[in-house]
Amino acid sequence: MTITLRPYQRAAIDALYGYFAEQSGNPLVVMPTGTGKSLCLAGFIREAIESYSDTRVLVLTHVRELIQQNFLALMRAWPEAPAGIYSAGLSRRDIRAQVLFAGIQSIHRHASRVQRCDLVLIDEAHLLGRSDSGMYRSFVTQLNEINAGLLKVVGFTATPYRLDSGMLHEGKDRLFTDIAYDVPVLDMIQQGYLCPVVPKQTETQLDVGGVGTRGGEFIAKDLEAAVDRDEVTRAAVEEIVRHGDGRGSWLVFCSGVAHARHVRDAIREHDVSAETVTGDTPGPERDQILTAFKAGRLRCVTNANVLTTGFDAPGVDLIALLRPTKSVGLYVQMVGRGTRLAEGKEDCLVLDFAGNTARHGPIDTVDGRKKEPAGDGEAPIKVCPECQTINHASARHCIECDHEFPPPVVKVSAKAASNALLSTQIQASWCDVTGVTYTRHEKPGKPASLRVTYDCGLARHSEWVCLEHSGFAREKAVRWWARCASDTPVPRTVKEALELTDHLRKPLAIQAKPVGQYTEIVNMRFV
Repeated sequence: MTITLRPYQRAAIDALYGYFAEQSGNPLVVMPTGTGKSLCLAGFIREAIESYSDTRVLVLTHVRELIQQNFLALMRAWPEAPAGIYSAGLSRRDIRAQVLFAGIQSIHRHASRVQRCDLVLIDEAHLLGRSDSGMYRSFVTQLNEINAGLLKVVGFTATPYRLDSGMLHEGKDRLFTDIAYDVPVLDMIQQGYLCPVVPKQTETQLDVGGVGTRGGEFIAKDLEAAVDRDEVTRAAVEEIVRHGDGRGSWLVFCSGVAHARHVRDAIREHDVSAETVTGDTPGPERDQILTAFKAGRLRCVTNANVLTTGFDAPGVDLIALLRPTKSVGLYVQMVGRGTRLAEGKEDCLVLDFAGNTARHGPIDTVDGRKKEPAGDGEAPIKVCPECQTINHASARHCIECDHEFPPPVVKVSAKAASNALLSTQIQASWCDVTGVTYTRHEKPGKPASLRVTYDCGLARHSEWVCLEHSGFAREKAVRWWARCASDTPVPRTVKEALELTDHLRKPLAIQAKPVGQYTEIVNMRFV
């Protein structure tokens, strides 16, 4: 039986071959949620063993559902695969299997039992921290020592960045060294491999003005205290029910366990079937709830921090964000739960009550390099009008005299929010080009790029053509050069490009659109 891969899955595997032929680092493969990383893993594993029959492969992840999902994907595509599972949650410990799908919690202390290993594939690689104290890091370090430093490690993820450390392949002590392949989520939607996500105006907006920050993220207990207000919950739920009419599967992200249960209860009051899944939900109960949800017997599931990665429910066609976050990765993962294709599903409606789209921008243009200032932030305070005692901003009663503070007003934006979830939903404008300049752009630790600056009257817009990069950045640079100088071979270096600028056509106009604090050049017109 052969494995039939989609073009981008084939390109991802080929990119890994190309990477290992030229470099010796630990690359990342970036594929959006819903694009079939499991099948890509299966194809890569089978080809590796068919090329070198004694190749030993270890596939690591953190969630038992993902362990089983990846294992079954391989067995469906290659029934004779010499594969096994090592997971306490799945009650299997096939430690000697040539292809071993393992949970990091179960196997991280057993590198000495695994022994020989050629290739480690880490799914959901964004969950791997840079600290040597982390389970992933310490296990991989031990395994590499056992294998005389010859171990190859590949990370697969939809979000190659972490809130606490930026891009996974940048910075000191990183495990991953490069991005070997990156397929953009917008390309996958436009090519029909993913379903569009559509924003809808929401009147209710959660107010996080009194919530402090720690480690770059909202302080969990303060966040839940701020947003878990009955009047706010009821207002948001009314909107969910109204916009959810005609949609079959609703997935709601909440700010804590109690909040998730309160939202569930409010939804049930509208005669809508709803259940809650949290980290405290027993395994059998969780399985029963999610099975019913995926089968369409349950309309809504509310959750707190458990269905953001590794959860596959293609039918989800409404996502409600009641979980504000400063984490770009968490935001993209939450919205990504709605991008899978399903029969009869045209798109997924996203109701963002949490202001995440305004905070981070479209999911296809987010900047994982941005980090919050270091240090712990403190939430604002409020003073009791009766006894002048200083209270935390989220307090409902004065800690000294028990004075009851006025309830917060449901925050309704003067202009209902409808921030774009995809960059194509942002209006782009055409600008006449009066001049173009080309310069060399240097960035520490990165190959040089060609900076192209367009003068458009009093405004200036720039884009960076990454001719000396590899992977997707190089592919994009090749396409740019072919459009601007179709009769001239694509240069390999910025120096060569600067010597050939006379061959480049200068556009009469460019189409630019705002992306955060920058602008993106989305189109050019030459005649």
